Amino acid sequence: MLPHVSRTFALTIPQLPVALRASVTNAYLLCRIADTIEDEPALSPAETLEQLQLFKELVAAGGDPQPLARALTARLSDRTLPAERDLVANMDRVLRVTASLGDAQRAAIQRCVALMCDGMPRFQSSASLRGLPRLVDLDDYCYYVAGVVGEMLTELFCAHDPAVARNAPQLRALSTSFAQGLQMTNILKDVWEDRSRGACWLPRELFSPRGVELATLRPEPFDPRFADGMRQLLGIANAHLRNALDYTLFIPRSEPGIRRFCLWAVGLAVLTLQKIHRHPAFTSGAQVKISRSAVRTTRNLVNVCIGSDLALRALFGWAARGLPLETLGDLKRPHAPATAAESADSFAPRRSFGGSAS
Repeated sequence: MLPHVSRTFALTIPQLPVALRASVTNAYLLCRIADTIEDEPALSPAETLEQLQLFKELVAAGGDPQPLARALTARLSDRTLPAERDLVANMDRVLRVTASLGDAQRAAIQRCVALMCDGMPRFQSSASLRGLPRLVDLDDYCYYVAGVVGEMLTELFCAHDPAVARNAPQLRALSTSFAQGLQMTNILKDVWEDRSRGACWLPRELFSPRGVELATLRPEPFDPRFADGMRQLLGIANAHLRNALDYTLFIPRSEPGIRRFCLWAVGLAVLTLQKIHRHPAFTSGAQVKISRSAVRTTRNLVNVCIGSDLALRALFGWAARGLPLETLGDLKRPHAPATAAESADSFAPRRSFGGSAS
């Protein structure tokens, strides 16, 4: 199913060690099911919340997924892609793989899905062309749709290799920032497509003082005041991607596959920010999409440099040259554990789920 719902992850997951591929693929497909429920316009906000809670319970405690799969499939509109419809219809196959994973893997995945299913509806109910009120609201949105995934991947990586786990405190501290850099890149690239669907994830806090009213914003004519606000967001995304590079360099050189998995995504995100920066008057995501040749070049350069931290930093610096850069505040999330010790406790295998169909 994976290549049909994500060409990017279909490219990067095979770079991971064999022992990680099943759990990461399974985690991504579960998150994609949650995304499909969240994005379905035929469901009211109350129905979306109800379906997400049912799905969360299936992932956590098991049970027969067929009633939910049938009910959801019947409600999905033409706005849902055929591949996503197929994924929902085959929910039972995905959950059987979840049940076959080890305790630590299941615990990390269950936590991620639970936080995602609880957090996403908060934003769906208030999504509008007016945007989000503040930068901190953008941080929270990115946390629920991406940061929790960064936390989950960190736990899967640490459970896989004791050498990775030795750097767990550093990795956990940077995991949500890593994910936010990737998510913000997507938000900036897809700003006009999101608006066509009635949603805007940009913070009014940055645009209102510049005289930009997000509620009435149009892609044309070009507004330099809007471009100035976007430039500040590019600087914030760039800062998060620099943390993503630091995160990856805490992965030991003995795990080149995990490094490639991370850095291919980071490299493509940096190139996307560059295209947005150089074409501030873009009116669709297609205009700032990375070419296939750039994807190949990025992969090849990362692969050549994968064993050298110095070379990887130089490569990142070259790719990010000229991009604006902002200073980030405190990276802690109120939703995440405040200390490494609490984080370790929260990710401990939940034995009550052992042997269940969760």
